[in-house]
Amino acid sequence: MRRPARPVADVTSRPFLPRHVRMHFDPHRQAWALLSPEKVLWPDEISLAILRRCDGHAQAGAIVRDLAAEYGADEAEVRADVLAFLQDWSDRMVVRL
Repeated sequence: MRRPARPVADVTSRPFLPRHVRMHFDPHRQAWALLSPEKVLWPDEISLAILRRCDGHAQAGAIVRDLAAEYGADEAEVRADVLAFLQDWSDRMVVRL
C-alpha cells in the first residue's frame, strides 16, 4: 500500500492554518502560541510574521517578497527560509499548503 505524497512547499503554495489550529496570545507569558490538539507551539518573531500571512490567499512567493521588503533582507535567503519553515510546519500538520 502506497502512502500519499506529502505536500511540498513552493512559491505557488497558498499556506493556511487548518481548522484544528489557532493562534492565541498568552497574557501570562506575553507571547503568541499556536494551539493544536495535544500540541502547543511557541513561534518566535519571524515564525509569527510568516504565520500571520498564512491566510490561504497569499502565495508563498508574495509572503517572501513582503517579508524581504519589511526586514530589508535578501529575497533569495528569505525564500529559502520561508519555504523550509512552511515545509517543516506542514510536516507537523499545523500549516496546510
